[in-house]
Amino acid sequence: MSGTVLGLGVAIATVAVTGVTLPLCAAMVGSAAASGAADASALAAADAASGRMPGEPCDAAARLAAANGVSLAACAVDGLVVTVVVERWSGVVPVRAIATAGPP
Repeated sequence: MSGTVLGLGVAIATVAVTGVTLPLCAAMVGSAAASGAADASALAAADAASGRMPGEPCDAAARLAAANGVSLAACAVDGLVVTVVVERWSGVVPVRAIATAGPP
């Protein structure tokens, strides 16, 4: 009898730990993806700000963000330096990333 109770306790603990761990792992993966998308969006916006590619910087950032599966939450242009904020949902967790790009 005690072996059954112990086995049931171990099974419940395993399910509980897995239930907490999986969303956290999904959030970490989503955060890495959002970070990469933010970097790429900021670089595209900085290229547009410097004239290397046509268009408005924030429009370029929004297009590249959408292509990477995130949404552009904010875009600030200060001369040739552009800062972008992107957002996405990773499972049930909202993930946000910020990146800045400009000339070397």
